[in-house]
Amino acid sequence: MSYWSWGPSLSIGIDVIDGQHRRIVDYLNELDVAHLENDREKVSQVLAGLVDYTITHFAFEENLMKQAGYPISDSHIEVHKSFVTRINRYVAKHESGKDITRKLMSDLQIWLMHHIRNDDKDFAPYVIKHIKRGWVKRIISRFFG
Repeated sequence: MSYWSWGPSLSIGIDVIDGQHRRIVDYLNELDVAHLENDREKVSQVLAGLVDYTITHFAFEENLMKQAGYPISDSHIEVHKSFVTRINRYVAKHESGKDITRKLMSDLQIWLMHHIRNDDKDFAPYVIKHIKRGWVKRIISRFFG
């Protein structure tokens, strides 16, 4: 059984971004398994992957917002930066020997649900409108196949 299952309420209607969000949920589930197995090295590996993937996802999302002319993209980017800072604090605590896994998982789940259902759903119509024009579709296919 997974710690967290992806559900339709987390879909913003942009397949590539929904897929990236699902991958972040997968990372949380991997973190849960590593914690349950008491595998500190695996926790470290999952954390590193989660941080790297999240930063890449944010960069992709931010590029789409800017290209689509989303009027409050700068504010959304600041939310992303704040989140990365928050995660890096958890990583530092983990590296100092503290067990942060459960607290991190809970915080990430709450933050991600709120962020996707509110912030990301707000920019989705702008990007979807541009997908129909074709240039975003070309960017997505260039990066994701």
